[in-house]
Amino acid sequence: MSAVRFDQAQVRLGGRPVWSDVSLSLDEGRFAAVLGSNGAGKSTLLRAILGLLPLSAGAAQVLGAPPGVRNADIGYLPQRHSFDAAARIRGVDLVRLGLDGSRWGVPLPGKANASTRARVREAIELVGASAYAERPIGRLSGGEQQRLLIAQALVRRPRLLLLDEPLDSLDLPNQVAVASLVQRICSHEGVAVMLVAHDVNPILPYLDRVVYFAGGTAIEGAPGDVITSETLSALYAAPIEVLETSDGRLVVVGTPEPPAIHGDRHAHGHSHAH
Repeated sequence: MSAVRFDQAQVRLGGRPVWSDVSLSLDEGRFAAVLGSNGAGKSTLLRAILGLLPLSAGAAQVLGAPPGVRNADIGYLPQRHSFDAAARIRGVDLVRLGLDGSRWGVPLPGKANASTRARVREAIELVGASAYAERPIGRLSGGEQQRLLIAQALVRRPRLLLLDEPLDSLDLPNQVAVASLVQRICSHEGVAVMLVAHDVNPILPYLDRVVYFAGGTAIEGAPGDVITSETLSALYAAPIEVLETSDGRLVVVGTPEPPAIHGDRHAHGHSHAH
């Protein structure tokens, strides 16, 4: 069964389309990366899946229902989480918060029942964070924090996991470690995952599918079919070249990215890796 299916979908903001004619399908237990330039509409896709932005054209099904209906079965990790070094909440308490999305504040010590404690422990073990889950979140590294945030998103046993740029502030070894972790969750737990990323290279070996946004639309398919000179040139309606470096990295050359539209991330030039 498709966890997410969009057919010729369009989303508009302020009366103008963000993207149009987007068709994609992600099966349960599959890992997809959502790629593209800043402002191309990657995070907008996640918001549309959650039902936070209505479609202005086309159709969508999420876990067999209209977007927004099955959100209790979706784990969502929003963009750019960060914790102050002085934050005292423990990792285990952060994960417990994921069990009750309607509750604000920190769970009171001793109030969790045995099944709650067991599920929190299981989620923490699943992401390999048991060794530091009792420590204050502000004292953990970025990679350790990200694992605990993924555990929080997993604690309610979702069927679909949406991760918005979870690798953005991590060094390369941690990016690879998180990608490997996500793939393991897909295969062992049967969870479908959509992960928004700027650089496909650290996660490329782990992916089943790619959704690539550019030019006001998107192309979805296997990584080897989407990340090619021919496909991306058609998507951008401009000459694009996909090169493979000696160490196996893919570099997308010639991507049109006006800084006024896409911010400062790629202001150094137009040749960069996705």
